[in-house]
Amino acid sequence: MIYKWIPNFLTSTRILLVPVFLYCLFSEFSHGKLIALIVFITASITDAYDGKIARKHNVVTKFGIFFDPLADKVLVLSAFYAFMFISDLDKTVKLWMIILISFRDIVVTLLRTIMQYKGITMITSKLGKIKTALQFITIHLILIFLILKSYSVIIPSDLLYNESLYLLMIITTSITFYTGVHYFYYNYKTLGNLFFNK
Repeated sequence: MIYKWIPNFLTSTRILLVPVFLYCLFSEFSHGKLIALIVFITASITDAYDGKIARKHNVVTKFGIFFDPLADKVLVLSAFYAFMFISDLDKTVKLWMIILISFRDIVVTLLRTIMQYKGITMITSKLGKIKTALQFITIHLILIFLILKSYSVIIPSDLLYNESLYLLMIITTSITFYTGVHYFYYNYKTLGNLFFNK
C-alpha cells in the first residue's frame, strides 16, 4: 500500500530531527536559533500528520503505537531541557517546571502505550489537546525570543517579555500536570485491573 510507509517515516524523521534541533539551538553561528526554529516547526508538522495518515488509511502499526507518542515527548522535552541551559532564559524556565512536565508526559505516555498494546483505550480529555498546543506555542515563542536576542534586536520591554514567557511556562506546566491527574482519575479502575488483576 502506497501510504503504509509514510506514518512511520514521519515519526522516524521527528526523532532524527531532535539532535539537529539541539545542535542548531546551541551553535554559535549567526543563524543557529532561526534554523532551530525551522527544524522544530518541521518536526511539529510531522507530528500533526503521521497519526492522522495512519488512521485514515488504516496502516496503524506497533512501531507507530509506541514511537509516535514517544517521538512527541522526546521533541518537546528536549526543547524544555535545552532551554534550562540557556542563560537568557534563567528567569523563564525553571527546574521544577521541567520536572513536573517530564513526570506527567513520561508516565502518561508509558501507560497509554501499555494499554494500547493490551487493546485498551485510555480515556482522554480535550484538555490534552490544549496541553499539547500550549507546549508547542510556548516553545515557539521562546525560540522567537532567542532569535531576537541572537540578532541583537531591541525588544521594547525585555523584562515584560521575560515575565510573559515565565507566566506562559507556569500556565503550560499547570495544565500539563493537571491533564496527567485527569488521566489517572478517569482511568484508575482500568489501570488497577490491568496491573493488579490476573
